[in-house]
Amino acid sequence: MQPGPRPGLPVGGGPQVVPPVSHHSGEDTGHPAVDAVLRSLANAARLAPAEQIAEYEAAHQVLQETLASIDR
Repeated sequence: MQPGPRPGLPVGGGPQVVPPVSHHSGEDTGHPAVDAVLRSLANAARLAPAEQIAEYEAAHQVLQETLASIDR
């Protein structure tokens, strides 16, 4: 019995090429830090999974700091 493909890997076994994702409509939110986070998240889809995690953590930190500054 041969093992099947590992979860999360393409069936071909090679690296998967992912085109850039743009869920951002092109309109700015009006807040430079939030706009930068949205762009970085859209570009994160092209990164290796370990690098994606770092991008998501950085985005989370920036958004937390931005929200905290609004309360001040």
